[in-house]
Amino acid sequence: MAEERFDIYDEHLQPLGTASRAETHALGYWHRSFHCWLTRREENRRFVRFQLRQAGKDTYPGCYDITAAGHLTAGETTQDAVREIEEELGVAARFEDLIPLGKARKEMFGEVNGVPFIDREISDVFALVCSLPLDALKLQAEEVAAVLEADVEQMIRLFEGELPALICEGVEITAEDGLSMVTRAVRAAEFVPREPSYYASIMRALRDCT
Repeated sequence: MAEERFDIYDEHLQPLGTASRAETHALGYWHRSFHCWLTRREENRRFVRFQLRQAGKDTYPGCYDITAAGHLTAGETTQDAVREIEEELGVAARFEDLIPLGKARKEMFGEVNGVPFIDREISDVFALVCSLPLDALKLQAEEVAAVLEADVEQMIRLFEGELPALICEGVEITAEDGLSMVTRAVRAAEFVPREPSYYASIMRALRDCT
């Protein structure tokens, strides 16, 4: 199977051509990604859903992360990337259903199997209002181990250091690829490492979007 190729950019986001996933992360080229946070409202409360990355992922295994996200492969548009929501969560959505939350620029350094990588991404960030019950989701077993849900206001307090942990309910994949309900204590340090202010700002945007 051919390795994915990405459109790559310089630090001013001027196009440079394309590169394989490995080259992109080895040489630190800027590339694009799609982020979508699933949210729902219950009376005057707003909730957010977030995923637990599978333990077998090459980067940030076992960390909590954006509800659905993915790289844009070469030639793809943000509209094309909406497929990530259905692939990872089993939720069919149209681009027109998404609420734009802006762009996020991320520069991260790490290792995969002892090999250094540089991840430089510019991400289009969206929200999707989704009232589906958690147990109606269809999680992509290769990517997503669980999806949990929390009150947005409590998440702001978590990322601003006011709460040591949140007790969250959700669903996780079973050995038979079914789903079971789960309750977990979630800590800010267990999310993919980004600035806590990034997560807090996203939670505020989710709280304020219609």
